[in-house]
Amino acid sequence: MTNEEPKSFDSVADNSDKLNTLSFADKINPLLSNLLYPSESDEPVETVTCYLKQEEPLTVSQIKDWQMFPPEIYVEEIAEADFWEPVIIDQEWYGDEEKARTEKFQQLKQALETDLSVRQVFRVGDSEIEVYLLGRLIDGTRAGIKTKVIET
Repeated sequence: MTNEEPKSFDSVADNSDKLNTLSFADKINPLLSNLLYPSESDEPVETVTCYLKQEEPLTVSQIKDWQMFPPEIYVEEIAEADFWEPVIIDQEWYGDEEKARTEKFQQLKQALETDLSVRQVFRVGDSEIEVYLLGRLIDGTRAGIKTKVIET
């Protein structure tokens, strides 16, 4: 029995360490479950990683290279606030479903602000627009979320 007790204790300690070192996706993905970014077509939000590790902010050219977009694809950087504005503010006419969505987006925003520094938002395309919110993790790698916005 004495051999089993330390193993049991060690496994509890190992689980605690694993909980403290969850990957970015493991932390963020539960917040993305059934979360749709509203536009003309509500689209899912998912995590994304990027191999670019420089300290400086990313450029439009780097985003095109990273995603291998051809030169004619339009890419622009927008203010992070412009990404969050439509999804984190409750409107008077919101029902329970919209209020729950707003709460989930507020939690997502807080989690991203906690885990990511040097956050940037890039829009790719003209009417079916891919939107990337990317930032730097503590280890220097880049990660974030992406979704699609339909604007016709």
